[in-house]
Amino acid sequence: MNAIKKAQKGFTLIELMIVVAIIGILAAIALPSYKNYIIKSKRSAAQSFMLDVANREKQYLLDARAYTTSLSTLGATIPNEVSANYTVAVTVGATTPSFTITATPVSGSTQAGDENLTLTDTGIKSPSSKW
Repeated sequence: MNAIKKAQKGFTLIELMIVVAIIGILAAIALPSYKNYIIKSKRSAAQSFMLDVANREKQYLLDARAYTTSLSTLGATIPNEVSANYTVAVTVGATTPSFTITATPVSGSTQAGDENLTLTDTGIKSPSSKW
C-alpha cells in the first residue's frame, strides 16, 4: 500500500486567525488617526470661513464705518460642511469698532469635543493650539 500524501488546499484555522489578528491591530491603529484627520479637516473648513468673514468685516468697515453682526449683510453664507459642525456668530464691540467671530461646535457632531474657535479684528486666534 502506497501512502500518497495529498497536497494541502486552503488555509488552516491558525493561519486565518493570524490574518484576523493582524487586520484587527491595523484597524486599531488606523481608526483613531482617521478620526483625528476628519476633526482637523472640519476645523480647517470653519477656520477658512472665519477668515473670509473677517476679510468681509474689514471691507464693510471701510464702506459703512462700522462692523456688523449679520453674516447676510456681509454677503457670507455658511457652507454646509461648516454649518453641520459649527455655529458661527459675530459679536461687535460696543464702544470701539471691533469684532469677534466665534465658531462653537454643534453638540452631537464629530466636532462636539472640540473647543470654541475665536478670531478677533486684530487677528488674535484662539485657542492657539488649534490654529
